[in-house]
Amino acid sequence: MARVRYGARTEAEIAAARAAGARLPDIWSTGVVAVWETDPDVVAAVLPPPLKPAERPLVRANISKVELPGYPLGAGSVAVAAAHGDQQGWYPLVMPMTHERALVGGREVFGEPKKLGEVTVERDGLVVRAALARHGIAFVEVRAAVSGPLPLPEPAEKVDFYFKCLPAVDGSGFDADPVLVHCVRNEKVRRLEGLTGDVVLRESMYDPVADLPVRTLVELTVGEKTTDQKGRVVERVAAQALLPYLHQRYDDPQQILDGPPQGSVR
Repeated sequence: MARVRYGARTEAEIAAARAAGARLPDIWSTGVVAVWETDPDVVAAVLPPPLKPAERPLVRANISKVELPGYPLGAGSVAVAAAHGDQQGWYPLVMPMTHERALVGGREVFGEPKKLGEVTVERDGLVVRAALARHGIAFVEVRAAVSGPLPLPEPAEKVDFYFKCLPAVDGSGFDADPVLVHCVRNEKVRRLEGLTGDVVLRESMYDPVADLPVRTLVELTVGEKTTDQKGRVVERVAAQALLPYLHQRYDDPQQILDGPPQGSVR
């Protein structure tokens, strides 16, 4: 009988796939990073417990193109500075990806709020434009000019906070209590340049980052970096505490609250 491709993989095939993932070389991305100070009450409003605002009400937008073997990937995020106990880090609100492979792995393994979207990073001489877009709206756009090279930072460890959860089958909440994930990234930078320009936030009902206005632009750079990442579950979170924030990761919040529609395909 010909092999049934939906059938179970052998132990050898599973081990080979795991080993291939462990042998990935450094993958370098080219991207724009914008950090700005916004209103403290806005940052506090978007953070689910047990996360708390950091000392400064900062927002960070990453807009990158990654040269993955076989196909380029556009990857972005908009995050706010946050703290979990003594641990400082960032809490992403949206993470547009241009390919399903990056989206599925991040959402299902780490709980990242990834969505399919468009990511643009363009450079023409000293002119740089970068944007995150979904549903035809470039909800974050950077328009800038290169001002000159910057000193390379030392390799650094950075932490993102994610909530990994599954909406309940009957639409009543979650199938189990969500978990809070610390995603630890080791970042190396091999090129870094300063930018002079603007960050434009456009109104979008799907990605309302315009609610995080730019009060003071703190950092604007373009560069090349590589990161690895490992996640760990640090605690269980009360379902009722996270439920009011669950709409952050869905375009249609009603989709997770009304159960399966009548006549849906199963």
